Amino acid sequence: MSVSSSTATPAVAAPAPPASKVRQFHALTKPRVVQLIVFCAVIGMLLAVPGLPDLGVVLAATVGIWLVAAAAAAFNCVVEQRIDAKMARTAWRPTAKGQLTNTQTLLFSAVLCGLGGAVLYFLVNPLTMWLTLATFVGYAVIYTVVLKPMTPQNIVIGGASGAMPPLLGWAAMRGEVGAEAWMLVLIIFLWTPPHFWALALYRVEDYARAGLPMLPVTHGAEFTRLQVLLYTLVLFPATLLPYLYGMSGLIYLVAAAVLGGLFIAYAFRLWRHYSDALARRTFRFSILHLSLLFAALLLDHYLGPWLSI
Repeated sequence: MSVSSSTATPAVAAPAPPASKVRQFHALTKPRVVQLIVFCAVIGMLLAVPGLPDLGVVLAATVGIWLVAAAAAAFNCVVEQRIDAKMARTAWRPTAKGQLTNTQTLLFSAVLCGLGGAVLYFLVNPLTMWLTLATFVGYAVIYTVVLKPMTPQNIVIGGASGAMPPLLGWAAMRGEVGAEAWMLVLIIFLWTPPHFWALALYRVEDYARAGLPMLPVTHGAEFTRLQVLLYTLVLFPATLLPYLYGMSGLIYLVAAAVLGGLFIAYAFRLWRHYSDALARRTFRFSILHLSLLFAALLLDHYLGPWLSI
């Protein structure tokens, strides 16, 4: 007599097969992070020149910056593999799971960095290459190795390297950097702390378990929520600088005012009525805020002159 389904021992689901090596190496590059970096760099390229830029230079600069940014992300995975293994948000990374060795990852990072540097040097200009490599060192070494495990101000200080992509794009097209490019850097620099601290608020246990001195761990949630609000208040006038400087027109001004007001509203609610769900929404909105802000700047760059006729 066969055993009925109601009394049979349930079959144990087979473990999911490991991802292919291609997928594992692709995961090392932190695609979502790199996409935002490249997006901001391309915005810098398009804003640097009137009309349509040299698309060949844009393509080469995009590829070169992507390769170096991906190399920095892979290097970061090596440095933080033990920390990543302790955090739910990052435990899936191939280095944290032991799917890729340090040697494999470092070699992958070196190849990407070398290729990216060569593309930038020979097909764009040396200034862009040196600035991009300096950004690599700032993120992968100064921020990841030195600042992140030492100080709760790691995000603030280390944010300087993360704010560089528009300047890289600007340098790619002009061979120099100007005040407009530094304004874009300032916007991202001030945007970075409330963006990451919103994440840290609802991931505080992960950071504490990993031993990282993120602000919610060292100073508590209430202090961190106040800092998020204060930074959004400072960020707001900074986002108006392109209009005040004459770099943009009314399209951007309206977008910056609306987006900035919404970000402040999120931050104020987070300060007064905290919940993990609200922190998640604030973090997600911060990404939307920066993306739409730069998209509006680009739209204004091309449509603004037509509307003023």
